[in-house]
Amino acid sequence: TSTWRKSMTNLTFAAAVDIAAAISAGTVSSREITQHYIDRIESLDTTVNAVCVRLFEHALQAAEEADRRQAKGESLGPLHGVPMSIKESYVHANTPATWGIPAYRDNIAAADGLAVARFKAAGAHFLGKTNVPIDLGDFQSYNEIYGTTNNPWDTSRTPGGSSGGSAAALAAGFTALEAGSDIGGSIRTPAHFCGVFGHKPTWGIVPMQGHELMSGVPDADLSVCGPLARDPRDLRLALDIMAEPAGRQAVGWQLQLPDCTLNDLQGLKVAVWASDDMAPVSQETQARVLQVAARFEELGAQVDYQARPDFDVRKAHMTYESLLTAVMSSAKPESVVAATQAKVAALDPADQSRDAVVSRAGVMLHRDWIRHNFRREKLKEAWDQFFTEWDILLCPQFTVPAIAHDHRPFEDRTIEVDGQPRSYFEALFWAGIVVASHLPSTVFPTGLGSDGLPIGLQLVGGPYQDRKTIEVSRLISDAIGGFVAPSKFA
Repeated sequence: TSTWRKSMTNLTFAAAVDIAAAISAGTVSSREITQHYIDRIESLDTTVNAVCVRLFEHALQAAEEADRRQAKGESLGPLHGVPMSIKESYVHANTPATWGIPAYRDNIAAADGLAVARFKAAGAHFLGKTNVPIDLGDFQSYNEIYGTTNNPWDTSRTPGGSSGGSAAALAAGFTALEAGSDIGGSIRTPAHFCGVFGHKPTWGIVPMQGHELMSGVPDADLSVCGPLARDPRDLRLALDIMAEPAGRQAVGWQLQLPDCTLNDLQGLKVAVWASDDMAPVSQETQARVLQVAARFEELGAQVDYQARPDFDVRKAHMTYESLLTAVMSSAKPESVVAATQAKVAALDPADQSRDAVVSRAGVMLHRDWIRHNFRREKLKEAWDQFFTEWDILLCPQFTVPAIAHDHRPFEDRTIEVDGQPRSYFEALFWAGIVVASHLPSTVFPTGLGSDGLPIGLQLVGGPYQDRKTIEVSRLISDAIGGFVAPSKFA
Protein backbone atom coordinates (compact mmCIF):
# COMPACT_ATOMS: atom_id res chain seq x y z
CA THR A 1 0.00 0.00 0.00
CA SER A 2 1.02 3.64 -0.40
CA THR A 3 1.01 4.06 3.39
CA TRP A 4 3.35 1.09 3.80
CA ARG A 5 5.67 2.40 1.09
CA LYS A 6 5.77 5.84 2.69
CA SER A 7 6.55 4.29 6.07
CA MET A 8 9.36 2.24 4.55
CA THR A 9 10.78 5.26 2.73
CA ASN A 10 10.86 7.22 5.96
CA LEU A 11 12.80 4.40 7.64
CA THR A 12 15.30 3.71 4.83
CA PHE A 13 17.92 6.04 6.25
CA ALA A 14 16.68 6.05 9.83
CA ALA A 15 18.91 5.33 12.79
CA ALA A 16 18.93 1.72 13.93
CA VAL A 17 17.66 2.85 17.35
CA ASP A 18 14.70 4.56 15.66
CA ILE A 19 13.95 1.48 13.57
CA ALA A 20 14.01 -0.59 16.76
CA ALA A 21 11.61 1.90 18.37
CA ALA A 22 9.27 1.72 15.36
CA ILE A 23 9.23 -2.08 15.55
CA SER A 24 8.58 -1.94 19.29
CA ALA A 25 5.72 0.53 18.78
CA GLY A 26 4.18 -1.62 16.04
CA THR A 27 4.63 1.12 13.43
CA VAL A 28 6.48 -1.35 11.25
CA SER A 29 7.21 -5.04 11.48
CA SER A 30 10.67 -6.51 11.40
CA ARG A 31 9.72 -8.46 8.29
CA GLU A 32 8.57 -5.33 6.49
CA ILE A 33 11.76 -3.36 7.11
CA THR A 34 13.90 -6.41 6.36
CA GLN A 35 12.10 -6.99 3.05
CA HIS A 36 12.46 -3.29 2.28
CA TYR A 37 16.24 -3.43 2.61
CA ILE A 38 16.38 -6.65 0.61
CA ASP A 39 14.38 -5.01 -2.19
CA ARG A 40 16.76 -2.05 -2.22
CA ILE A 41 19.82 -4.28 -2.35
CA GLU A 42 18.39 -6.35 -5.17
CA SER A 43 17.41 -3.30 -7.23
CA LEU A 44 20.19 -0.82 -6.42
CA ASP A 45 23.30 -2.72 -5.34
CA THR A 46 24.12 -3.61 -8.94
CA THR A 47 25.74 -0.18 -9.26
CA VAL A 48 27.47 -0.24 -5.85
CA ASN A 49 28.34 -3.90 -5.16
CA ALA A 50 28.46 -3.38 -1.40
CA VAL A 51 26.66 -6.49 -0.11
CA CYS A 52 28.86 -9.30 -1.41
CA VAL A 53 27.44 -12.16 0.70
CA ARG A 54 23.65 -12.28 0.94
CA LEU A 55 21.60 -13.98 3.64
CA PHE A 56 18.13 -12.88 2.62
CA GLU A 57 16.25 -16.09 3.39
CA HIS A 58 17.79 -16.37 6.84
CA ALA A 59 17.16 -12.67 7.47
CA LEU A 60 13.46 -13.01 6.68
CA GLN A 61 13.16 -16.05 8.92
CA ALA A 62 14.83 -14.16 11.77
CA ALA A 63 12.57 -11.16 11.15
CA GLU A 64 9.45 -13.33 11.33
CA GLU A 65 10.66 -14.81 14.60
CA ALA A 66 11.25 -11.31 15.94
CA ASP A 67 7.69 -10.38 14.98
CA ARG A 68 6.30 -13.49 16.70
CA ARG A 69 8.20 -12.60 19.86
CA GLN A 70 7.01 -9.02 19.58
CA ALA A 71 3.39 -10.21 19.39
CA LYS A 72 3.93 -12.09 22.67
CA GLY A 73 5.27 -8.98 24.33
CA GLU A 74 8.81 -10.32 24.44
CA SER A 75 11.93 -8.30 23.69
CA LEU A 76 15.06 -9.75 22.15
CA GLY A 77 17.13 -6.71 23.13
CA PRO A 78 17.81 -3.09 22.13
CA LEU A 79 18.05 -4.02 18.44
CA HIS A 80 14.95 -6.25 18.44
CA GLY A 81 14.11 -7.07 14.81
CA VAL A 82 16.65 -4.66 13.28
CA PRO A 83 18.28 -5.88 10.03
CA MET A 84 21.98 -5.09 9.72
CA SER A 85 25.02 -6.18 7.76
CA ILE A 86 28.65 -6.71 8.68
CA LYS A 87 32.09 -6.59 7.11
CA GLU A 88 33.05 -9.75 5.22
CA SER A 89 36.03 -10.35 7.51
CA TYR A 90 33.77 -11.14 10.48
CA VAL A 91 32.84 -14.74 11.19
CA HIS A 92 29.19 -15.60 10.54
CA ALA A 93 27.97 -19.20 10.49
CA ASN A 94 27.76 -20.82 7.06
CA THR A 95 29.32 -17.85 5.26
CA PRO A 96 32.82 -17.24 3.91
CA ALA A 97 35.29 -15.02 5.73
CA THR A 98 37.93 -14.64 3.03
CA TRP A 99 39.32 -11.15 3.72
CA GLY A 100 39.25 -10.88 -0.08
CA ILE A 101 42.07 -13.42 -0.42
CA PRO A 102 41.40 -15.93 -3.22
CA ALA A 103 43.15 -18.75 -1.37
CA TYR A 104 40.52 -18.45 1.38
CA ARG A 105 37.56 -18.54 -0.99
CA ASP A 106 36.23 -21.68 0.71
CA ASN A 107 36.89 -20.54 4.29
CA ILE A 108 33.33 -21.18 5.51
CA ALA A 109 32.57 -20.66 9.20
CA ALA A 110 30.84 -23.40 11.19
CA ALA A 111 29.51 -21.04 13.87
CA ASP A 112 29.00 -17.36 14.56
CA GLY A 113 31.94 -15.35 15.78
CA LEU A 114 31.80 -13.20 18.90
CA ALA A 115 30.65 -9.89 17.39
CA VAL A 116 27.96 -11.54 15.26
CA ALA A 117 26.73 -13.50 18.28
CA ARG A 118 26.62 -10.35 20.40
CA PHE A 119 24.61 -8.42 17.83
CA LYS A 120 22.18 -11.33 17.50
CA ALA A 121 21.88 -11.49 21.30
CA ALA A 122 20.93 -7.80 21.19
CA GLY A 123 18.07 -8.67 18.81
CA ALA A 124 19.56 -7.86 15.40
CA HIS A 125 19.74 -10.17 12.39
CA PHE A 126 21.94 -10.10 9.32
CA LEU A 127 21.09 -9.27 5.71
CA GLY A 128 24.58 -10.22 4.59
CA LYS A 129 28.25 -9.27 4.58
CA THR A 130 29.95 -6.34 2.88
CA ASN A 131 32.97 -6.10 0.61
CA VAL A 132 36.64 -5.55 1.52
CA PRO A 133 40.04 -5.15 -0.17
CA ILE A 134 42.52 -8.01 -0.40
CA ASP A 135 43.77 -8.84 3.10
CA LEU A 136 42.01 -5.67 4.33
CA GLY A 137 45.08 -3.76 3.13
CA ASP A 138 43.96 -0.82 0.99
CA PHE A 139 42.05 2.47 0.89
CA GLN A 140 39.92 0.82 -1.82
CA SER A 141 37.63 -2.22 -1.65
CA TYR A 142 38.07 -4.70 -4.47
CA ASN A 143 39.18 -8.30 -4.90
CA GLU A 144 38.82 -11.06 -7.47
CA ILE A 145 36.29 -12.97 -5.37
CA TYR A 146 33.63 -10.26 -5.07
CA GLY A 147 34.74 -7.57 -7.51
CA THR A 148 34.88 -3.81 -6.95
CA THR A 149 32.71 -1.77 -4.62
CA ASN A 150 31.77 1.73 -5.75
CA ASN A 151 30.97 4.88 -3.83
CA PRO A 152 27.21 5.68 -3.81
CA TRP A 153 28.04 9.38 -4.22
CA ASP A 154 30.05 8.78 -7.39
CA THR A 155 30.52 5.25 -8.71
CA SER A 156 33.77 6.24 -10.46
CA ARG A 157 35.24 6.59 -6.97
CA THR A 158 35.99 4.18 -4.16
CA PRO A 159 33.99 4.04 -0.92
CA GLY A 160 37.30 3.53 0.88
CA GLY A 161 38.81 0.54 2.61
CA SER A 162 39.00 -1.70 4.24
CA SER A 163 35.43 -1.31 5.53
CA GLY A 164 34.39 0.12 2.18
CA GLY A 165 31.40 -2.14 1.66
CA SER A 166 30.20 -1.28 5.17
CA ALA A 167 30.17 2.48 4.58
CA ALA A 168 28.74 2.16 1.07
CA ALA A 169 25.87 -0.04 2.27
CA LEU A 170 24.95 2.48 4.96
CA ALA A 171 25.15 5.48 2.63
CA ALA A 172 23.05 3.76 -0.05
CA GLY A 173 20.34 2.74 2.41
CA PHE A 174 20.89 -1.02 2.22
CA THR A 175 21.18 -1.69 5.95
CA ALA A 176 20.49 -0.18 9.35
CA LEU A 177 23.87 -0.72 11.03
CA GLU A 178 27.37 -1.99 10.30
CA ALA A 179 30.59 -3.11 11.96
CA GLY A 180 34.09 -2.85 10.54
CA SER A 181 37.70 -2.92 11.65
CA ASP A 182 40.50 -0.34 11.70
CA ILE A 183 44.30 -0.41 11.82
CA GLY A 184 44.99 2.45 9.42
CA GLY A 185 41.67 4.23 9.09
CA SER A 186 39.70 1.24 7.81
CA ILE A 187 36.55 2.33 9.64
CA ARG A 188 37.14 6.06 9.54
CA THR A 189 38.27 6.62 5.94
CA PRO A 190 35.24 4.83 4.43
CA ALA A 191 33.00 6.81 6.81
CA HIS A 192 34.62 10.00 5.50
CA PHE A 193 34.44 8.93 1.85
CA CYS A 194 30.76 7.93 2.11
CA GLY A 195 29.42 10.58 4.49
CA VAL A 196 28.54 8.35 7.44
CA PHE A 197 29.73 7.97 11.03
CA GLY A 198 32.45 5.58 12.13
CA HIS A 199 34.12 4.93 15.47
CA LYS A 200 37.59 3.51 16.06
CA PRO A 201 37.51 2.36 19.70
CA THR A 202 40.28 2.56 22.23
CA TRP A 203 42.50 -0.43 21.50
CA GLY A 204 41.62 -3.51 23.54
CA ILE A 205 38.07 -2.68 24.64
CA VAL A 206 36.43 -4.65 21.80
CA PRO A 207 37.58 -8.27 21.59
CA MET A 208 38.78 -9.25 18.13
CA GLN A 209 37.60 -12.85 18.39
CA GLY A 210 35.30 -13.60 15.48
CA HIS A 211 37.19 -11.24 13.18
CA GLU A 212 39.87 -13.55 11.86
CA LEU A 213 40.75 -15.94 9.08
CA MET A 214 41.30 -18.77 11.56
CA SER A 215 40.35 -19.31 15.19
CA GLY A 216 42.78 -18.96 18.06
CA VAL A 217 44.54 -15.86 16.72
CA PRO A 218 45.44 -13.38 19.49
CA ASP A 219 44.35 -9.76 19.16
CA ALA A 220 46.86 -7.86 17.04
CA ASP A 221 48.54 -4.67 18.16
CA LEU A 222 46.92 -1.49 16.75
CA SER A 223 43.93 -3.24 15.16
CA VAL A 224 40.40 -2.72 16.49
CA CYS A 225 36.83 -3.67 15.65
CA GLY A 226 34.16 -0.99 15.79
CA PRO A 227 30.82 0.27 14.43
CA LEU A 228 29.73 2.37 11.47
CA ALA A 229 26.31 4.02 11.33
CA ARG A 230 24.23 6.88 9.99
CA ASP A 231 23.63 8.24 13.49
CA PRO A 232 26.02 8.61 16.45
CA ARG A 233 23.38 7.18 18.79
CA ASP A 234 23.83 3.92 16.90
CA LEU A 235 27.60 4.13 17.39
CA ARG A 236 27.14 4.31 21.12
CA LEU A 237 24.69 1.40 21.28
CA ALA A 238 26.77 -0.76 18.95
CA LEU A 239 29.92 -0.01 20.94
CA ASP A 240 28.16 -1.03 24.14
CA ILE A 241 27.21 -4.31 22.46
CA MET A 242 30.70 -5.00 21.11
CA ALA A 243 32.89 -3.68 23.93
CA GLU A 244 32.99 -6.21 26.70
CA PRO A 245 35.72 -8.63 27.73
CA ALA A 246 35.35 -12.19 26.45
CA GLY A 247 36.76 -15.59 27.25
CA ARG A 248 39.48 -15.76 29.86
CA GLN A 249 39.58 -11.95 30.16
CA ALA A 250 35.96 -11.89 31.23
CA VAL A 251 36.83 -14.03 34.27
CA GLY A 252 38.72 -11.19 35.89
CA TRP A 253 38.21 -8.00 33.91
CA GLN A 254 35.31 -5.57 33.65
CA LEU A 255 35.01 -2.60 31.33
CA GLN A 256 33.77 0.70 32.75
CA LEU A 257 34.07 3.39 30.12
CA PRO A 258 33.63 6.92 31.50
CA ASP A 259 30.16 8.14 30.70
CA CYS A 260 29.51 11.35 28.81
CA THR A 261 26.13 13.06 28.95
CA LEU A 262 26.75 16.50 27.49
CA ASN A 263 23.68 18.64 26.86
CA ASP A 264 25.63 21.17 24.79
CA LEU A 265 29.16 22.16 23.78
CA GLN A 266 29.44 25.07 26.18
CA GLY A 267 32.92 25.14 27.72
CA LEU A 268 34.21 22.11 25.83
CA LYS A 269 37.94 22.46 25.19
CA VAL A 270 38.69 21.72 21.53
CA ALA A 271 42.15 21.64 19.96
CA VAL A 272 42.24 22.02 16.18
CA TRP A 273 44.87 20.47 13.87
CA ALA A 274 43.77 21.55 10.40
CA SER A 275 46.70 20.34 8.27
CA ASP A 276 50.32 19.28 8.57
CA ASP A 277 53.42 19.23 6.41
CA MET A 278 53.58 15.47 6.96
CA ALA A 279 50.36 15.08 4.97
CA PRO A 280 49.00 18.37 3.62
CA VAL A 281 45.25 18.24 3.14
CA SER A 282 43.37 19.92 0.31
CA GLN A 283 42.53 23.57 0.78
CA GLU A 284 38.85 22.71 0.90
CA THR A 285 39.40 20.04 3.56
CA GLN A 286 41.43 22.46 5.65
CA ALA A 287 38.75 25.12 5.23
CA ARG A 288 36.12 22.63 6.38
CA VAL A 289 38.11 21.88 9.53
CA LEU A 290 38.26 25.60 10.28
CA GLN A 291 34.55 26.07 9.51
CA VAL A 292 33.58 23.30 11.93
CA ALA A 293 36.00 24.70 14.52
CA ALA A 294 34.29 28.08 14.18
CA ARG A 295 30.93 26.39 14.72
CA PHE A 296 32.29 24.84 17.91
CA GLU A 297 33.22 28.34 19.05
CA GLU A 298 29.77 29.69 18.19
CA LEU A 299 28.29 26.93 20.33
CA GLY A 300 30.38 27.95 23.32
CA ALA A 301 33.41 25.71 23.06
CA GLN A 302 36.91 26.94 23.89
CA VAL A 303 38.94 26.43 20.71
CA ASP A 304 42.69 26.56 20.16
CA TYR A 305 44.39 26.29 16.77
CA GLN A 306 47.98 25.82 17.93
CA ALA A 307 47.69 23.22 20.69
CA ARG A 308 49.58 20.01 19.88
CA PRO A 309 50.80 17.00 21.84
CA ASP A 310 54.42 17.39 22.93
CA PHE A 311 56.28 15.11 20.53
CA ASP A 312 58.10 15.21 17.22
CA VAL A 313 55.38 14.55 14.65
CA ARG A 314 57.71 12.95 12.11
CA LYS A 315 59.14 10.53 14.67
CA ALA A 316 55.65 9.78 15.96
CA HIS A 317 54.49 8.82 12.49
CA MET A 318 57.60 6.68 11.98
CA THR A 319 56.77 4.85 15.21
CA TYR A 320 53.27 4.15 13.92
CA GLU A 321 54.54 2.94 10.56
CA SER A 322 57.08 0.68 12.24
CA LEU A 323 54.51 -0.84 14.59
CA LEU A 324 52.17 -1.29 11.64
CA THR A 325 54.95 -3.08 9.77
CA ALA A 326 55.30 -5.46 12.72
CA VAL A 327 51.63 -6.41 12.51
CA MET A 328 51.55 -6.72 8.74
CA SER A 329 54.80 -8.71 8.57
CA SER A 330 53.46 -11.43 10.85
CA ALA A 331 52.06 -13.25 7.83
CA LYS A 332 55.16 -12.91 5.65
CA PRO A 333 56.79 -16.16 4.40
CA GLU A 334 59.74 -17.38 6.45
CA SER A 335 62.07 -16.94 3.47
CA VAL A 336 61.29 -13.21 3.38
CA VAL A 337 61.76 -12.93 7.13
CA ALA A 338 65.14 -14.72 7.00
CA ALA A 339 66.42 -12.56 4.16
CA THR A 340 65.43 -9.39 5.99
CA GLN A 341 66.98 -10.57 9.24
CA ALA A 342 70.28 -11.08 7.44
CA LYS A 343 70.07 -7.66 5.81
CA VAL A 344 69.25 -5.89 9.08
CA ALA A 345 71.90 -7.81 11.03
CA ALA A 346 74.55 -6.45 8.69
CA LEU A 347 73.64 -2.86 9.55
CA ASP A 348 75.05 -0.83 12.39
CA PRO A 349 72.30 -0.37 15.04
CA ALA A 350 73.01 3.37 14.91
CA ASP A 351 72.53 3.48 11.13
CA GLN A 352 69.63 5.85 10.39
CA SER A 353 68.69 3.78 7.34
CA ARG A 354 68.01 0.71 9.49
CA ASP A 355 64.35 1.51 10.11
CA ALA A 356 63.87 2.25 6.42
CA VAL A 357 65.29 -1.15 5.44
CA VAL A 358 62.96 -2.88 7.87
CA SER A 359 59.97 -0.85 6.74
CA ARG A 360 60.59 -1.36 3.01
CA ALA A 361 60.99 -5.09 3.48
CA GLY A 362 57.75 -5.26 5.44
CA VAL A 363 59.29 -7.31 8.23
CA MET A 364 59.88 -6.40 11.86
CA LEU A 365 62.21 -8.22 14.23
CA HIS A 366 61.01 -8.60 17.80
CA ARG A 367 63.84 -6.54 19.29
CA ASP A 368 62.92 -3.73 16.91
CA TRP A 369 59.29 -3.95 17.95
CA ILE A 370 60.33 -3.60 21.60
CA ARG A 371 62.30 -0.45 20.79
CA HIS A 372 59.36 1.05 18.93
CA ASN A 373 57.05 0.07 21.77
CA PHE A 374 59.26 2.08 24.15
CA ARG A 375 58.89 5.05 21.80
CA ARG A 376 55.14 4.47 21.68
CA GLU A 377 54.98 4.72 25.47
CA LYS A 378 56.48 8.21 25.27
CA LEU A 379 53.81 9.13 22.73
CA LYS A 380 51.10 7.82 25.05
CA GLU A 381 52.46 9.93 27.89
CA ALA A 382 52.43 13.00 25.66
CA TRP A 383 48.82 12.34 24.63
CA ASP A 384 47.85 11.76 28.27
CA GLN A 385 49.21 15.19 29.15
CA PHE A 386 47.54 16.76 26.12
CA PHE A 387 44.14 15.41 27.12
CA THR A 388 44.44 16.75 30.65
CA GLU A 389 44.21 20.17 28.97
CA TRP A 390 41.88 19.44 26.05
CA ASP A 391 38.67 17.41 25.78
CA ILE A 392 38.80 16.76 22.05
CA LEU A 393 41.11 17.06 19.06
CA LEU A 394 39.44 18.03 15.78
CA CYS A 395 41.42 17.12 12.66
CA PRO A 396 41.08 15.70 9.13
CA GLN A 397 40.68 12.00 8.49
CA PHE A 398 42.16 11.98 5.00
CA THR A 399 43.85 14.50 2.74
CA VAL A 400 41.03 14.63 0.15
CA PRO A 401 37.46 13.36 -0.40
CA ALA A 402 36.83 9.98 -2.04
CA ILE A 403 39.51 9.07 -4.57
CA ALA A 404 39.01 7.53 -8.02
CA HIS A 405 39.40 3.79 -8.49
CA ASP A 406 43.04 2.90 -9.11
CA HIS A 407 43.97 -0.78 -9.19
CA ARG A 408 47.57 -0.38 -10.28
CA PRO A 409 50.39 -1.65 -8.03
CA PHE A 410 50.74 0.45 -4.88
CA GLU A 411 54.07 1.90 -5.97
CA ASP A 412 52.47 3.32 -9.13
CA ARG A 413 49.57 5.03 -7.37
CA THR A 414 49.38 8.64 -6.23
CA ILE A 415 46.70 10.82 -4.65
CA GLU A 416 46.18 14.28 -6.10
CA VAL A 417 45.93 17.07 -3.54
CA ASP A 418 45.07 20.46 -5.07
CA GLY A 419 46.51 19.38 -8.39
CA GLN A 420 49.73 17.97 -6.97
CA PRO A 421 50.42 14.19 -6.97
CA ARG A 422 51.32 12.95 -3.51
CA SER A 423 52.42 9.57 -2.19
CA TYR A 424 49.53 7.08 -2.05
CA PHE A 425 50.06 6.22 1.60
CA GLU A 426 50.90 9.74 2.80
CA ALA A 427 47.30 10.26 3.90
CA LEU A 428 47.78 7.40 6.36
CA PHE A 429 49.31 10.02 8.65
CA TRP A 430 45.91 11.32 9.74
CA ALA A 431 44.55 7.88 10.56
CA GLY A 432 47.75 6.62 12.13
CA ILE A 433 48.64 9.50 14.40
CA VAL A 434 46.11 8.22 16.95
CA VAL A 435 46.36 4.49 16.22
CA ALA A 436 49.86 3.95 17.58
CA SER A 437 48.80 5.34 20.95
CA HIS A 438 45.58 3.30 21.02
CA LEU A 439 43.28 6.35 21.18
CA PRO A 440 39.57 6.47 20.29
CA SER A 441 38.41 8.48 17.28
CA THR A 442 35.00 9.21 15.80
CA VAL A 443 34.55 10.34 12.19
CA PHE A 444 31.45 12.40 11.43
CA PRO A 445 30.08 13.90 8.18
CA THR A 446 30.30 17.68 7.70
CA GLY A 447 28.46 18.05 4.40
CA LEU A 448 29.58 17.99 0.78
CA GLY A 449 32.53 19.66 -0.90
CA SER A 450 32.48 21.59 -4.16
CA ASP A 451 32.82 18.31 -6.08
CA GLY A 452 29.66 16.93 -4.48
CA LEU A 453 31.56 14.44 -2.34
CA PRO A 454 31.27 14.12 1.46
CA ILE A 455 33.94 15.50 3.77
CA GLY A 456 34.28 13.75 7.11
CA LEU A 457 36.43 14.89 10.01
CA GLN A 458 37.64 13.06 13.09
CA LEU A 459 37.25 13.79 16.78
CA VAL A 460 40.02 12.23 18.85
CA GLY A 461 39.81 11.73 22.61
CA GLY A 462 41.95 10.49 25.44
CA PRO A 463 42.21 6.75 26.15
CA TYR A 464 38.86 5.18 27.03
CA GLN A 465 36.99 8.43 26.28
CA ASP A 466 35.05 6.69 23.52
CA ARG A 467 31.69 7.93 24.73
CA LYS A 468 32.97 11.50 24.75
CA THR A 469 34.10 11.46 21.11
CA ILE A 470 30.80 9.85 20.07
CA GLU A 471 28.71 12.27 22.12
CA VAL A 472 30.56 15.32 20.79
CA SER A 473 30.03 14.01 17.26
CA ARG A 474 26.30 13.90 18.01
CA LEU A 475 26.16 17.44 19.31
CA ILE A 476 28.19 19.02 16.52
CA SER A 477 26.31 16.99 13.89
CA ASP A 478 22.99 18.19 15.26
CA ALA A 479 24.30 21.71 14.68
CA ILE A 480 25.73 21.26 11.18
CA GLY A 481 23.38 18.72 9.63
CA GLY A 482 24.55 15.13 10.11
CA PHE A 483 24.06 12.36 7.56
CA VAL A 484 22.66 13.19 4.13
CA ALA A 485 21.68 10.46 1.64
CA PRO A 486 23.18 10.41 -1.88
CA SER A 487 20.58 11.81 -4.25
CA LYS A 488 20.57 8.73 -6.51
CA PHE A 489 19.64 6.53 -3.55
CA ALA A 490 17.37 8.82 -1.53
